[in-house]
Amino acid sequence: MGRRSEVTLTEKECQALKGLLKKERNARIVKRAQALLWLRAGEQVGEVVQRLGVTRQTIRNWVKRYQEREGMSVKERLADRPHPGRPAKKRAAVRALLAQTLAQDPRALGYASPVWTTRLLQHYWERHHHLQLSRRTIRRALRQEGYRYKRPRYVLARRSSTWRQAKGGSSGD
Repeated sequence: MGRRSEVTLTEKECQALKGLLKKERNARIVKRAQALLWLRAGEQVGEVVQRLGVTRQTIRNWVKRYQEREGMSVKERLADRPHPGRPAKKRAAVRALLAQTLAQDPRALGYASPVWTTRLLQHYWERHHHLQLSRRTIRRALRQEGYRYKRPRYVLARRSSTWRQAKGGSSGD
């Protein structure tokens, strides 16, 4: 059916790859490690392609890249090259303002809400700092700075008709 790929791995590399399968959180690295182990075990490239949902060229690229990066650790040999992309300029501005803004009570600034929400932060920074930001950018900055938040609940909880029984009281009052 398919060709076998020549993958030569030492026993130490195999152990390191198996360790990555158990511990690694990056799915791309796990997929690549699994492909190399299957190929070393003698599986055909076509079978690996079908299992992982990638192309033959992708498998060839993984094998080639792994072999070319010989001096690196097994994980580094499987990792993507850095993708620099566009610099996060707005997020840096948000991170600078975050602690300063969150230290203030929104009610003291004229807002009706007792807590900061991403929408409220977006409005405040647009109005007072002339920053056009998406709520996604704000959420990313919050996460990066270690803040956790929950969306405020606007519906009040209704008391159960049997709440007294649940608390150990009588139901006859």
